[in-house]
Amino acid sequence: MIEISAYGVSKSYGRTKALDNICFETEKGEIFGIIGPDGAGKTTLFRIMTTLMLADSGTVTVAGYDVVKDFSEIRRIIGYMPGRFSLYKDLSVEENLSFFASVFGTTVEENYHLVADIYRQLEPFKKRRADALSGGMKQKLALCCAMIHKPRVLFLDEPTTGVDPVSRKEFWNMLSRLKNQGVTIIVSTPYMDEAGMCDRIALIMNGRFLKIETPSNMLEQYDRTLFSVRSDNNASLLRQFRGMPDIKSCYPFGETLHVVADKGFDISSLHSRLVSSSPVLIEGIRPTIEDCFMELNEK
Repeated sequence: MIEISAYGVSKSYGRTKALDNICFETEKGEIFGIIGPDGAGKTTLFRIMTTLMLADSGTVTVAGYDVVKDFSEIRRIIGYMPGRFSLYKDLSVEENLSFFASVFGTTVEENYHLVADIYRQLEPFKKRRADALSGGMKQKLALCCAMIHKPRVLFLDEPTTGVDPVSRKEFWNMLSRLKNQGVTIIVSTPYMDEAGMCDRIALIMNGRFLKIETPSNMLEQYDRTLFSVRSDNNASLLRQFRGMPDIKSCYPFGETLHVVADKGFDISSLHSRLVSSSPVLIEGIRPTIEDCFMELNEK
């Protein structure tokens, strides 16, 4: 069952094209991830899908409702958690939750079961002002407020940005539980490692979707030879690799370099071609979603 559909969605700010002919569909009960760097167009797309902004062209429907004609119906059935913390900072944890429940004509008691797993972690701090919470606790409170009216579709725009790794993992565990309750979740993130938590992902760059696929299929479809290079002089090696005609690309990846060549490339020949004052460790590796993104962006 199709829950969200977008066809030909474009949006410009002056001469800057924020979205360029975006097309996709999501199924009910799916976690659909939109993965890309800052400035790629994720937030603009979320604002259009949640009826906060009009597209220049194209159509979007949510649960069969058109985002332009039926915006009031859509707002009753969705939950939206923007990238920036947008709750009332001067209200306490429990006051924020009660307020958002009342806006949608319900109560915390009526729908407590929807947020119980998350809110139990907040209850020891329920009298604390929202502004005094840690980053991870703020995100949990924002998710509770977005869920308290039992939305059919949940939109989460970069919900884990600036949150510590432990809280990020806990947050994604919560999303998995919500999915099991039948909630459709659309989530954006700049973190490539979070892509594996989604059922399907769309890689976005410069306002365009590069590819839509399951994370596992995307990794299987990577058709290049990839290897990791480590030394004490990565900057010099980076320049050398980028000057080799049979090397497709080379880019920093943490403390290593990731080097891409055509399939079947013999990496054993590289040592004799490199000039380095320190030992160089070269090994073949399997691609990550970030490597797939780099390859697609290059194409």
